[in-house]
Amino acid sequence: MTKNYEYPLDYTWTRQEMIDVIALWNAVEKAYETGVKKDEFLNAYKRFKEIVPSKSEEKHLAHLFEKCSGYVLYAVWKQANSEQKIIKMESCYDRKITR
Repeated sequence: MTKNYEYPLDYTWTRQEMIDVIALWNAVEKAYETGVKKDEFLNAYKRFKEIVPSKSEEKHLAHLFEKCSGYVLYAVWKQANSEQKIIKMESCYDRKITR
């Protein structure tokens, strides 16, 4: 997939925080495109939650990311809580996006 979109970021974050949040968006992309190790995703998500502890802000950023990329953070997170060691999501083009 050609990525012609911008990651949702908060420009009040430090440079390192932006890098860490981008790592989460990259892990979500990998889950849909090639598969991502469960530990890699969970570590990126844990760091994301340190930066964005508010559930409402997490949902807002996740919605923005889904809107521009078609990839769903919550679906990957839910899959990461299974017994699988590799998270591989179905293609976002194989399902209807209802938003």
